[in-house]
Amino acid sequence: MSTRTEHDALGPAIYGSFTVRAGTYFKISNQKIPPIFLKSLGIVKLAAAITNEKLKELPKAIAKPIQKAAKEYADGKYIEDCPLDPFQAGAGTPINMNANEIIANRANQILGKQLGSYDPVHPNNHVNMAQSTNDVIPTVTKIAALFLCKKIFPPNKSRKNPFGRRGSHDRRTRIFRLARHVKKRP
Repeated sequence: MSTRTEHDALGPAIYGSFTVRAGTYFKISNQKIPPIFLKSLGIVKLAAAITNEKLKELPKAIAKPIQKAAKEYADGKYIEDCPLDPFQAGAGTPINMNANEIIANRANQILGKQLGSYDPVHPNNHVNMAQSTNDVIPTVTKIAALFLCKKIFPPNKSRKNPFGRRGSHDRRTRIFRLARHVKKRP
């Protein structure tokens, strides 16, 4: 069986044909997808691979290389390999497929295979197993938002009660209660 290797300006690319087509059809703003979004996408792909392995849906021999590749993706190793515009039609399928292709190709490299072979690790059948873009992209957006909130609003360690006077904290159950304090009327 012959395989086709995708190329970019620097030679063989770690992404695949879906990414090439999406890059051609969705050139809208010339902006890049924010690294925090790609990090969050890598985290979702890593979590899915771990879960699918634990459920015995994904064989360990395939799951481990996917997990390693997804961790590298989350760590920012492939930011330059996402040439897609953040503004696209639809639910974000090109971004999701770009991650699937990169992670599958890297997992196959880890296993000593060529880029673009998608054997034994396939972007849809293995990396995207039991996932839908309609679930992945909103989840990624929420994770990225949490990372950004942490940057914008660092934890305030000087306050003992994070809710101020409006809430109470039960030390035994570790439950915070928010309530309006209303005085009883006579």
